Amino acid sequence: MKIGIFGGTFNPIHHAHLRIAEEIREHFLLSQVIFVPAATPPHKPLADDLSFNERLRMVELAVQGNRFFSVSDMEGKREGKSYSIDTLHLLRKLYPGDELFFIMGSDSFAEFGSWKEYAAIFSCCNIVTITRPGSHISLMGSLPVAIAHEFCYHDAERRLSHRSGYSVYSIEGTQLDISSTDIRSLIRKGRSIKYLVPESVERYIIQQRFYA
Repeated sequence: MKIGIFGGTFNPIHHAHLRIAEEIREHFLLSQVIFVPAATPPHKPLADDLSFNERLRMVELAVQGNRFFSVSDMEGKREGKSYSIDTLHLLRKLYPGDELFFIMGSDSFAEFGSWKEYAAIFSCCNIVTITRPGSHISLMGSLPVAIAHEFCYHDAERRLSHRSGYSVYSIEGTQLDISSTDIRSLIRKGRSIKYLVPESVERYIIQQRFYA
């Protein structure tokens, strides 16, 4: 099977996250996309102090009704920082015969050289980068110099092939200019977030008075 792995703080999850997952699932004919909320993000502090379980619940609500989407709480069960390489090693053990596609924004890929054991990630899964509104990067230009020689660029396919046999893909998804930061800001201002997040997530946020 082909399985997508979509990590993030999801603080909160919104329609752009869901659309990205759906477009990648369709493009690569994935059997499922697993959403993996981060428990303790290593690169930046978590805004508004929402607990892992609260963010996990929002993701669970958001993916209900889509048989191709599922949610994993694996990072909430681990102590310490939520490093992607640790999550991917565990997923590799859970799905030994399957092909994994690790989904991330192009802005995150541009900072990939700062990630823990980043070079090892290219050897355990495919990577799919999504171009976000206002963010256009060069795949080859974004690679850390130390490992650039391990890749070949295929321009027609917008793909980097790694010597491990895995690839890095660049996909232009539907440009939905929605961000969790903007949603939190709207809530603090007392404004509506309708149509930015699923209705079930909106109700949960209002009931729990998140971000207010």
